[in-house]
Amino acid sequence: MTQDRLITVGVPVYNAMPWLPESLDSILSQTFHDFDLLVIVDGATDDSLDYLESIDDSRLRILTQENSGVAQTLNRMLHEARTPWLVRHDADDVSYPLRLARIAEAIEQHPDAGMFYSFADYYPVHASAGRFRCSRGPAASLRSMAERGYVPSICHPSAALHIEKTLRIGGYRLDLPAEDADLWWRMALAWDIHCIPEPLVGFRHNGASVSTRRFHMQETAGLYVQYLLLSHLWNLVPQSFCIVEKELEKLADPAQRSAKYLLRSMNLRLSERQPLRAAAAFLKALAASPSYVAGRVRDEIFPGTIVNGISPELFLQRKDILWAD
Repeated sequence: MTQDRLITVGVPVYNAMPWLPESLDSILSQTFHDFDLLVIVDGATDDSLDYLESIDDSRLRILTQENSGVAQTLNRMLHEARTPWLVRHDADDVSYPLRLARIAEAIEQHPDAGMFYSFADYYPVHASAGRFRCSRGPAASLRSMAERGYVPSICHPSAALHIEKTLRIGGYRLDLPAEDADLWWRMALAWDIHCIPEPLVGFRHNGASVSTRRFHMQETAGLYVQYLLLSHLWNLVPQSFCIVEKELEKLADPAQRSAKYLLRSMNLRLSERQPLRAAAAFLKALAASPSYVAGRVRDEIFPGTIVNGISPELFLQRKDILWAD
């Protein structure tokens, strides 16, 4: 481990230009200075590596690899980091100046925790609507959430992971666009997760992100994560994603899924300074599912218990298919 250092900021990079300079500057200009910065270039084909090599900062360590995907890259980070804690940061997002200071304070207050996370704004703030829908409450409420069969809602690049404890529960294990949610429920059941109740991250919507390009797959993968959680709770043997994918899609509410996609499109258009197209996307979302849009507005104004997942009873109704012998 790096002598006396507590935190490694880990940044996976794949074709991250033109956002990478602003993203890394937000890390290098933190009020808390004593950290390692580990960047893994995951087979990028743009100018990301050239930019990284132009940075003169002793805290920065750059590793390169053939394109391996998010989960494998993050697992490599967990093994390559030389400090007890890994702070997640994506190459198109922004960490606010006090982020690392707040995390260091939280670690001092809760040294036995497995993970911390914070609230997150959609970014740029002046050209976005709302915040990332984060679960709230003490560690016990997040554990109770998982025990009831629901997955905590946490913005991935706001997370700080205790490396040893994360590896002990298997690290990132899904090659699906829900590798983070699969880690959240396992962490919630094994160790305390503490929320830092202030926005410390700007989460950027962009058309090239995985969550935009693979939205439909991500939504179905989220249901698969809940299926894995329920399998654990009910002592059932889960089947592979490819076997249950079509059945899981039947559990989704197509109107809500459409509205969610359109609200994401609205924020993307706002970030691109296309207000008319953003307004059109909002109106289409409202037409697709008024109840879903109303719920999102309610969560912005009066955030209550926010979870990911659907009623576990819906899985039980298809138990013979989802957990076939």
